[in-house]
Amino acid sequence: MKKLMLATALLALTAGASMAQTVRMGTEGAYPPYNFINDKGEVDGFERELGDKLCELAGLTCEWVTTDWDSIIPNLQSGNYDTIIAGMSITEEREQVLDFTQNYIPPASSSYVALTADANIGEGAVVAAQVGTIQAGYVAESGATLLEFATPDETVAAVKNGEADAVFADKDYLAPIAAESGGALVLLDADVQLGGGVGMGLRESDTELKEKFNAAIQTLKDDGSLNAMIKKWFGDEAAVF
Repeated sequence: MKKLMLATALLALTAGASMAQTVRMGTEGAYPPYNFINDKGEVDGFERELGDKLCELAGLTCEWVTTDWDSIIPNLQSGNYDTIIAGMSITEEREQVLDFTQNYIPPASSSYVALTADANIGEGAVVAAQVGTIQAGYVAESGATLLEFATPDETVAAVKNGEADAVFADKDYLAPIAAESGGALVLLDADVQLGGGVGMGLRESDTELKEKFNAAIQTLKDDGSLNAMIKKWFGDEAAVF
């Protein structure tokens, strides 16, 4: 009888685990330290660690999907995955076509990287930015000529090869690149605050899923573990909650 009861209990646990909702987490995999592909070919970075933890707290099973940035919102809307967790800033324009969770990174700085500290970034300059980003929108209105690329790597390459005078992107993305360039690239002292922080994007119909992730994000904020995670990936000087 005891063996029968144990087998029944194990069966119930297995059934419960198999019934956990699988959520497909859409990311770019090309924007370190937010998200990138590691040497094992797996999604890694701050958002991988955060996303897995959020799924654990919400009782969900994470499945990671990578996609190009310029198609990341259309692919969410067409059902290729259930969330966007890809360093996406919360903006009024994006909120017209999708929902956001509360932010999991506070409003942070965008900045420029160039070959020299006195590089022109204003009127008459050519500034590279990734297509479809708030940084691209800012450059387009700044008086500089916007040069858009599909990937963040290409924006940096445009500065290195002289195609652009500077690149404008999240400071958290650019600062390590400049630091590791051996002096070839310079992070300019020209920080700009854009957007309402970074959040998870969801379809407007997925209200229950949004509530689950909001609750999980709030738990990590309340116990301090989200701040610790931010500092782990972005350094002690990063903006925290």
